[in-house]
Amino acid sequence: MIQGNSIYEITRSLGEEDAARVRRLLEGGVKIPPQPQVLEELRKHMARKEMDVRRLARVIEQDPGVTALLFKVVASPAYRQHQPIDSVEQILHAVGVQQTFNLVQAIAMTQAGDLKKNKQVYEAFWSRSQRIAQLAMLVADERVTVCNIFPDQAYLAGIFHDCGVPLLMQRFPVYCAAMGLGEPGRWVDLAEEDRKFNADHCVVGYLVARHWHLPEFICDAIRFHHALAELPDHKARSMVAILQLAFEIHYQDLHAPNPEWDGVREHVFEELGLSTDTLPEFVDIVKERFHEAGY
Repeated sequence: MIQGNSIYEITRSLGEEDAARVRRLLEGGVKIPPQPQVLEELRKHMARKEMDVRRLARVIEQDPGVTALLFKVVASPAYRQHQPIDSVEQILHAVGVQQTFNLVQAIAMTQAGDLKKNKQVYEAFWSRSQRIAQLAMLVADERVTVCNIFPDQAYLAGIFHDCGVPLLMQRFPVYCAAMGLGEPGRWVDLAEEDRKFNADHCVVGYLVARHWHLPEFICDAIRFHHALAELPDHKARSMVAILQLAFEIHYQDLHAPNPEWDGVREHVFEELGLSTDTLPEFVDIVKERFHEAGY
């Protein structure tokens, strides 16, 4: 059981049905991962507007795992204009304090949770999330002048978009097998998830994102990343379009069918300024940059 009222207060932003589902999951043992110390300290400094990059760098460097992955992320082609980068201070200067904080949040989420059980499954899950996040970051970098979504924001949404899935894995021991997540190219079918578990990983992910104080439009994108048509014209819609194109490129890279693409393609084109004619060349550019990063 989650202690305190903050999680339950967040459920008030959900509809009655979704809120009831979330309450049942929480009462049934779903545990929202707490934010690590490095994020708490960074947030305190930023709330006090203490932007001394040397001090912020020291906070980040207290967590060697986060630091190592931060260097890996900023080595992405999306940040090639800043290379070479040799220190956390340089990352903060080059990428920006808020942008670096977004990346640290994403990295911290990949390290949250108990991996003692089903370690291989969780590692495969986060590997997929990191691939989606890298692709989303590259799509955002290529279309930033069109949709005004930046690579760090897209990476954050890419890491968090399915973060409800491992929580449902923890709650329901048969979840992974029942959803066929071990099959190549297979991912969660929302209708099947609802029928078998009376749960929605998008809503659970939204809950996590709100609890971790992610920007509101990213929280909305997480909640509606399988329901692009339901979003009005604002940044969350653009973010979901980026995620959906990242999914499509991911499936193409696996040579697997994407069950959602036909239903969202025109919405994605509208948001990102693409078309049936321009898409293949755009995808080739993103794939080339993606594989350049070693994926």
